[in-house]
Amino acid sequence: MTSALTVGFLLGLRHAVDADHVAAVSTFVSRHRDVYGSCVLGTLWGIGHAGALLLAAVAMILLPVRMPPGVDRALEALVAVVVVALGANALVRALRSIRIHRHEHAHGGRSHRHVHVHAAGTTSHTHVHIGGVGKRPLLVGALHGLAGSAALVVLALATMPSAMGALLYVTVFGAGSTLGMVIVTTLIGTPFAVGRPSERARVALQVAVGLASLGVGAAMLR
Repeated sequence: MTSALTVGFLLGLRHAVDADHVAAVSTFVSRHRDVYGSCVLGTLWGIGHAGALLLAAVAMILLPVRMPPGVDRALEALVAVVVVALGANALVRALRSIRIHRHEHAHGGRSHRHVHVHAAGTTSHTHVHIGGVGKRPLLVGALHGLAGSAALVVLALATMPSAMGALLYVTVFGAGSTLGMVIVTTLIGTPFAVGRPSERARVALQVAVGLASLGVGAAMLR
């Protein structure tokens, strides 16, 4: 039992760094300037993910409920669409903050116009509230949990000798994925907070996050 639960916890840690998970959460983290906010976002994703897993496990292990064929594939497709939407939203927000205009200068009696690119502040509020930005990673985490619940329940039933043991396995797995996502969001959020990066650097990071999320979501839809 102890060995199985340890493996479940480690698998949860590994599960947190799946490409679609990182891509989705990074779009939330890129909107904040402090590491604490990034940790909170990762925790909220983990709570949503673990809660959905546990509810699905209770339904499938203790109750006569089975996930209909094709539902898991539909949920995976929905996750891909959400990741694409989050990436597109992050990219649009970053590009909207870019301002291009011309300055006119006089040199030697002749005027010249120079094109300047400015990056306006893209993050004005760094606090995470459950009723606002905070509920989004919670809901996305729940969606990710539902999308992978069927496979996890099958693994739990194959690994543990009883239904209660299987539920405990799912719970430990969820705890591991939550901790893993907190670590991931901390690492992602650090460049946005440490060293006070310029607005241009911040916008460049946000563009990179948006493009990466678009790429991951598009690959999942193939």
